[in-house]
Amino acid sequence: MVTTKHTPEYFNAFGADFLPGYLGIRFTEVGPGRLAAELKIDKHLLAPNGYLHAGTVISLADTCAGCGCLSNLPEGARSFTTVELKSNHMGTAREGTIACVATAVHLGRTTQVWDAVVTDQASGKTIALFRCTQMLLYPK
Repeated sequence: MVTTKHTPEYFNAFGADFLPGYLGIRFTEVGPGRLAAELKIDKHLLAPNGYLHAGTVISLADTCAGCGCLSNLPEGARSFTTVELKSNHMGTAREGTIACVATAVHLGRTTQVWDAVVTDQASGKTIALFRCTQMLLYPK
């Protein structure tokens, strides 16, 4: 169940001093089983060949899936850790903004599975498809 504290503003502040903030990820939507964010492409996000670094795309998708998981933890769960991720890349970008929408596939008591689609915001072209599994963590 999504808690009222989990808003785009909450996640923007939550990640500001960590990798999401350093990369420039900006959360735009948080809802039941869904989270969206965007990332303006700057030079430091590119590979030396001038194209968007695959790690940038994966970081955006994993961040969206992770924050989606955090905002949909079942009662009693305190946190999570990613136990598997997979990414298929179909395109790239060199400028503009990329966007990501993560949706819950499975919201279980011990695991969650999230899919994320990363697109070029201007063209709507799919850049990557991403899936990850998170193990939910409970207090001992």
